[in-house]
Amino acid sequence: TNEVREKSRKRWVGGCVVWFLHATRSWLEEKANKEKKKKEKQKRKNKGWMLTTLSQMPLPCSISITSSSSSSSLGLCLRLFFASPALPSGCGCNFSSLSSSSLRGLCVSPASRSIAVLKRATSSNTFSAMASAFKPEESRRPPAIPLPPSPIPKFKIALCQLLVTADKEKNIAHARKAIEEAADKGAKLVVLPEIWNSPYSNDSFPVYAEEIDAGGDASPSSTMLSEVARSKQITIVGGSIPERFGDRLYNTCCIFGSDGKLKAKHRKIHLFDIDIPGKITFKESKTLTAGETPTIVDTGAHLLCYPGAFNMTTGPLHWELLQRARAVDNQVFVATCSPARDAGAGYVAWGHSTLVGPFGEIIATTEHEEMTIVAEVDYSQIELRRMSLPLEKQRRGDLYQLVDICRLRETE
Repeated sequence: TNEVREKSRKRWVGGCVVWFLHATRSWLEEKANKEKKKKEKQKRKNKGWMLTTLSQMPLPCSISITSSSSSSSLGLCLRLFFASPALPSGCGCNFSSLSSSSLRGLCVSPASRSIAVLKRATSSNTFSAMASAFKPEESRRPPAIPLPPSPIPKFKIALCQLLVTADKEKNIAHARKAIEEAADKGAKLVVLPEIWNSPYSNDSFPVYAEEIDAGGDASPSSTMLSEVARSKQITIVGGSIPERFGDRLYNTCCIFGSDGKLKAKHRKIHLFDIDIPGKITFKESKTLTAGETPTIVDTGAHLLCYPGAFNMTTGPLHWELLQRARAVDNQVFVATCSPARDAGAGYVAWGHSTLVGPFGEIIATTEHEEMTIVAEVDYSQIELRRMSLPLEKQRRGDLYQLVDICRLRETE
């Protein structure tokens, strides 16, 4: 019938339309895929890979790859050290500019004794432009003072973790003995703890305080340090003692040279105030006055020194963490010296005096009991770490500046 024929015709037309739409869609998708592949092929052809060959270079005796932690470079730092009579020991070729995206491969050919580094053709110019824009030389104002050459390549340092009592004369005699024993073991730099001649308490500071500038009987602690430094021909970082100056009290560190003369006197700038309910409350600011200037002393030793008396709350959390962080930040040795732990004291020290290397590694440390450790400081490790991880070159002078107010005032 006509009705049947009409329904059949409509189904046929509908099927044709569906087929046409499906075919058109498939054709468009295929065309788009071909166009995409064509563009990708052209892109690879235009960029390509550039092979940079460093020929006639001796084979590396060691290869170290480290991941940079600096915010200005998250890529790979690759440094090659060579064992060749034509190159001085420790000489190397720095590929720190290669980022993780640009570093494609490292090929070493024993036959040709050559090293090939594969990287994108555009990465070198891009990085050079970025490095120039970073302006690392402007990240410090005034510019950082470079480390002077050391007269000796290495030396021994002693950290004397002393048990402090309420008997001042006994504390002084005990410290003298510890220093002399450390010197006899070869130590050229001896460090004492914070507040080693007095109990660490606000009640004790005024009683045990000394007039350091007056010397003699007015300051028996500093007088002893001067005598031992001269007799043993060593440098002493004298921890700290309570100092009386006029009507003020300071937490003061004295540094004596091998001639027995006072090289510097540092008054603690950041006083320790803490109030953790149920754990510890202590405020140095109740009796002590904060110092007003940082102190830099030319002792010939390139290290940061922290005589400190952390407690049973901050010690487990912060003591090792902070010293290792400062060592890594500045790529120098860090020495910390604490009083030994006296569980019966009003303020219980954490102990754990430590020497940390410029890569944040623990070189030597104590437990909490009284002990003196003698360890070696090797300056070559500073240069090695700074070559392996060139943080100074990665600072962002275009974004921030570390301003030394004291040095700026001196130049005005």
